[in-house]
Amino acid sequence: MDWIKTLFRARVSGLCVVALLLLCSCAVSYKFNGASIDYEKTKTIQIDPFPIRSAYVWAPMQAMFNNKLTDLYASQTKLRQVKRGGDLHIAGEIIGFDQYNKGIAADGYSSQVQLKVTVNVRFTNNKNHTEDFERQFSATADYDASQQLMNVQDELVTQMIKDITDQIFNATVANW
Repeated sequence: MDWIKTLFRARVSGLCVVALLLLCSCAVSYKFNGASIDYEKTKTIQIDPFPIRSAYVWAPMQAMFNNKLTDLYASQTKLRQVKRGGDLHIAGEIIGFDQYNKGIAADGYSSQVQLKVTVNVRFTNNKNHTEDFERQFSATADYDASQQLMNVQDELVTQMIKDITDQIFNATVANW
């Protein structure tokens, strides 16, 4: 009976050693925020305020957008935000804040309206200029035409700003 216990202990010990070796030799790396930044090279980011350059203006949108964009990089990366000379530089302007009739009711009047925000972004990676770009990002949200824009504007613009800032984040540091 003792020989069974000895054999069992030897096998368990052997399995533990094999498991330990496997764990030590394998490395799993996953970043929950999606950012793929080499923090050895890239340490700072400069985010310029985005002014509104669209024909139709809702003044609070500028502060909402700028705050959301800077907060996103502060919470999802280890980059230090600087006023000048950042390793990464994001600049641009809000170029569109437009409404479109999306649906027409049987009586010929608009039944649904689409709100669209468009932002032009210039991204410069001073550590790797092959990643530089200038492009536009946009988001839309629909609302019932029976509602006044003033009543739904805050909620819809908040949703669209989140969508656009996520798009900008993914295009600049997530390499998606």
